[in-house]
Amino acid sequence: MDRNDIEKILPHRNSMLLLDEVSREGDEAHGIYNVKGTEFFLDGHFPGSPIVPGVILCEILAQTACVLLDEALPEGKLPVYAGLDKVRFTSPVHPGNQFRTRCRITKSKGPFYFAEGEGYVGDRRAITASFSFAIAEKDRICSQKS
Repeated sequence: MDRNDIEKILPHRNSMLLLDEVSREGDEAHGIYNVKGTEFFLDGHFPGSPIVPGVILCEILAQTACVLLDEALPEGKLPVYAGLDKVRFTSPVHPGNQFRTRCRITKSKGPFYFAEGEGYVGDRRAITASFSFAIAEKDRICSQKS
């Protein structure tokens, strides 16, 4: 799937859609994000040696995993992050890198889905994490104003 196909599944747009491509392979989703170097999150992180922030790597993993939930979600529902666990950053991700993800859903219980994933640059692992989502009403999440 390219970005147009991904937008049919995920609600993220513009600078927060952090997948360029994604594919489903059995019970796994595989994502690709090409770090351009112009992203808002690289401005000041860190001057002279930009590194993709860990929280952004976690978001890329979550977006990859949510592609697996597409067919399981009833109309009007949306997965939202509920938790992160066992997050380990093992190598930095820089502009010019192609960041590849591999995620799978490990279980579901009620309105919660649990997943795990890894992210790589080439053969070098950059992150591993376990995380969870709660299934919420899309209108309730997307229409709230501060």
